[in-house]
Amino acid sequence: MAISRTTRQRVRQRARFLCEYCHSSEEGSTALFTFDHIVPQSLNGSDDEANLALACTRCNGRRYNFTEGIDPVSQTVQRLFNPRQDLWPEHFIWSQDSQTILGTSPIGRATINRLDMNDDRHDDGSIRRARRLWLRGGWHPPSDDPQQPE
Repeated sequence: MAISRTTRQRVRQRARFLCEYCHSSEEGSTALFTFDHIVPQSLNGSDDEANLALACTRCNGRRYNFTEGIDPVSQTVQRLFNPRQDLWPEHFIWSQDSQTILGTSPIGRATINRLDMNDDRHDDGSIRRARRLWLRGGWHPPSDDPQQPE
């Protein structure tokens, strides 16, 4: 089933036009963000609005159909951050220079690790370069108004 235009707009507005994982701004992207299925379609997840999260192409592609990751601190399997039930500030903070997302919980660390939210496993570090540019423009980090789960 296709996601309706109305649902797409509501999901974008609910997310404040930010990737619900890394908090990159859709406005600062060269492409519209995608709609991530929190419970992946391959695991019988629906197109229902409550199962959708706005996600940048990086986060959506790296999340793929994973629902769990490894917390690098405890080496335990953790469920990934769920924007419909978790609050971003309870699992993540920005580093002092606002270029790196830090996990403050096992769920946050496992999500950062699984989605490689800081490009730690990629030599190019492109997301940190983009964040530096956004910082200079005053567009980053986004306000820390917590998103309320539904």
